[in-house]
Amino acid sequence: MKNIDFPTVRYEEWKEQAVKALKGKPFETLFTKTIEGVTLQPLYTQEMLLDQLSDQLDKQISTIRSLKSATGLKVAQQIYGETPAEFFVRLQDSIDKGNEVLTIDSRVAFEWNEEHITTLSSFLTENSFKLIVQNEKDPILNVFNHIKNFDIEGFILSNQPIFLENFKQVRTISANTATYHHEGAHAIQELALSLALAAKFAEQEKDFDKFLNKFFVNFAVDTSFFGEIAKLRAFKVLWKAFTSAYGITEARPIPIVAETSLRSFSTLDVYVNLLRAGNEAFAALIGGADLFTVHPHDCLTKPTEKSIRIARNVLLVLKEESFVEKVLDPSGGSYFIESLTAEYIEKAWDLFLEIEEAGGIDIYIESGRLQNELDAVYESRRKAVETRKQSLIGTNIYANPSDEVAMEINPLFKQVKRLAIPFEQLRVNYQKVQPKIGILTFGNLKDFKPRADYVSGFFATAGITPEQSGEIQNVETAQAWLQNNEFDYVIFVAKDDETRNIVPTLLPAKPEQLLFDVAGKFDEEQKDWLAKGVNGFIYAGQNIVENLTEVLESLQEVQR
Repeated sequence: MKNIDFPTVRYEEWKEQAVKALKGKPFETLFTKTIEGVTLQPLYTQEMLLDQLSDQLDKQISTIRSLKSATGLKVAQQIYGETPAEFFVRLQDSIDKGNEVLTIDSRVAFEWNEEHITTLSSFLTENSFKLIVQNEKDPILNVFNHIKNFDIEGFILSNQPIFLENFKQVRTISANTATYHHEGAHAIQELALSLALAAKFAEQEKDFDKFLNKFFVNFAVDTSFFGEIAKLRAFKVLWKAFTSAYGITEARPIPIVAETSLRSFSTLDVYVNLLRAGNEAFAALIGGADLFTVHPHDCLTKPTEKSIRIARNVLLVLKEESFVEKVLDPSGGSYFIESLTAEYIEKAWDLFLEIEEAGGIDIYIESGRLQNELDAVYESRRKAVETRKQSLIGTNIYANPSDEVAMEINPLFKQVKRLAIPFEQLRVNYQKVQPKIGILTFGNLKDFKPRADYVSGFFATAGITPEQSGEIQNVETAQAWLQNNEFDYVIFVAKDDETRNIVPTLLPAKPEQLLFDVAGKFDEEQKDWLAKGVNGFIYAGQNIVENLTEVLESLQEVQR
């Protein structure tokens, strides 16, 4: 191996081979446009990176490395419990089994009375913590009246600053971008909003040095693995630029607190949420977060002892097995990551300045501009999922039709604009109607199977398992199958040529009340077939939710 020498290949040489492999498709099909408006290249080279950053690359890397505020990523597991007894037992168990930052949302199922507050104070006196509160009057904040050790360390996460006297190691001012993330915000918007919030709170605090000692940022980390790594790295460079405007010349890091995103979580096939959480936790570890909360895979309904243990172990195993913590900036120097980081920095800074020029974040919100932008991004995400341009495994693709739909969502996460919600609602609606659906498969198995599998998967997203006819080889058998089976709805599946020949002969024979769809896209025949009794068409690229909703409405009309 030591004697093997690989020749240097120029980008143009690689491009030439790629064009040949595409067999006539445009080279541009290898480029990917992200929801942030960033175009991802099929290949990144050192020359491309240097052209983009020129003399800024070393500065970017050194800034990121100098702004790591702590050693390693701390486990910040959230504590759940239906009763005070269960809550405090789980709290102690989490400490015993590796939790490093006690994460507590004040919105528990019980009331915070004096006894519970006193018990909690003993835990917060001995352990680092992150408290999620609603406002400065939140009952859980009474815990600080019972703590005499003013050197305790922790974070109070709220959408507004919390005033806390004497506790200098407790950070009480946060840019909580997770709120906007769960409304659909993309990485560049989150970065710009974190700076806009920092500018607002710094002005309120007056003394910038005191502000720095109280401030931290909270991000939700999504499944866009490399994008989320770049987001966390970009924030550090943006923070350096932000503080320099206040006369800070040396590196002054602030903690980056993060959590798994919930917008991709689903109540369907919930163990896929575990895979999503693992992906996100690893991105946070590489990206340089300081403490991280992994939400249990069933947190949308009711976490169990098992799911809580798994969530905690996701980060413990990653930290132990990956050795990433032993590297200051694991992704530093990667042509792709550095390019993406630089583009995020540029676009986020421009958006931040735009918000400031509009009068600051409060005016930006009051004008309706922010909500309009978030709504537009959310709609783009939703359509991508509903048309399968973006996959939600177990929900919009590879769905298990036997999965039960959760009827009650955890109140803590009910406001999250999850992308799976339309599919969950589809299942509820289809369960109410319970239609009998069949697939008429014409020809040989090898010819119709791919299209039949697609149709089966299409209906699996609504919790329906259609009954297939098997190989039908002639028109008479197909007509008899339609007439002798009491289906509410049938989809005809065959090769394109056979479909064009057979469908016109089947329409006169189908029962009057039977809804009849065709698998495939037949633009030339569509108008004629619809006029003769075809209900619609099923093919790749459609909006699944819209199509299945229309089918359901047609079925309900027939049943009336």
